[in-house]
Amino acid sequence: MNKKKTDTFYFDEINTLRKNKKAIILAHFYQQAEIQDLADFIGDSLALSQKAAETDADIIVFCGVKFMAETAKILSPSKKVLIPDIEAGCSLADSCTYEELAALKKRYPGHKVITYINSSARVKTLSDVVCTSSNAVNVVKSFPENQKLIFAPDKNLGYWVKEQTGRDMVIWQGACEVHDMLKTESIIKLKELHKDAQLIAHPECKAVILEMADFVGSTTALLDYTMKSKNSKFIVATESGVLHQMKKNSPGKEFIVVPADETCSCNDCAFMKMITPEKLYLCLKNETPEIKLSAQLIKKAKEPLLKMLSIK
Repeated sequence: MNKKKTDTFYFDEINTLRKNKKAIILAHFYQQAEIQDLADFIGDSLALSQKAAETDADIIVFCGVKFMAETAKILSPSKKVLIPDIEAGCSLADSCTYEELAALKKRYPGHKVITYINSSARVKTLSDVVCTSSNAVNVVKSFPENQKLIFAPDKNLGYWVKEQTGRDMVIWQGACEVHDMLKTESIIKLKELHKDAQLIAHPECKAVILEMADFVGSTTALLDYTMKSKNSKFIVATESGVLHQMKKNSPGKEFIVVPADETCSCNDCAFMKMITPEKLYLCLKNETPEIKLSAQLIKKAKEPLLKMLSIK
């Protein structure tokens, strides 16, 4: 069976299964283009969290990485939450364990803990409030100005938020390898080659890249910016999956992703790209792998997530 026929088979079967099982498919912007096109809803971490909390579907199939599916389960504990590949992890989430963060909290008594959503369910239980790149600044500002804070686990986002807010924060030294590996030299070369292009960057990038950027924002903010901007060419410093939506929403504009290295013109998260139409089909068909969390963990992790969703 050739690829086109194979894809058509999977797409047809997925559409039938989701209808019969009253399932909703959520996909992150960093997913493969085929997965994005199959999804009922596409978004960044904040939008997907909100959708997971409000859906009336019986089954949530989360096409993203494990911490995202865990978040959906925490917000919708009565629903069955599936992920097409249970091995789809996150380098940033892995950089901060429950034990390590608990030890840091003991070292800094009196500090409130803000945990980036890119963290495990167990780590979230140590948090006073969760944040995403979309609302991190507002979450920090929701605390009194004299409140000392711990921000974990992304150092680049943490330092950027600290600069935006001027708040006193102890910052965990973790990073997303997809964003942290982007080299200043590569961006300078691209800016020289495309002098008419604007540089837009995700705040998980290093500070030196954010300082060069014409616009810094979450994945959704970057997408919205390219749609509204009068500029027609953009150098994009984030995971390359978002270009699919950028091109769909602004077909007359040009998008150049900052490459991860000199061997390619892409910047892919290997974990995000683990999910395929075949895995999605099998996941829906067999209703596995399923995200399972204890009631106690869900209760404890839900509080900081709900607090995040209440902050405007």
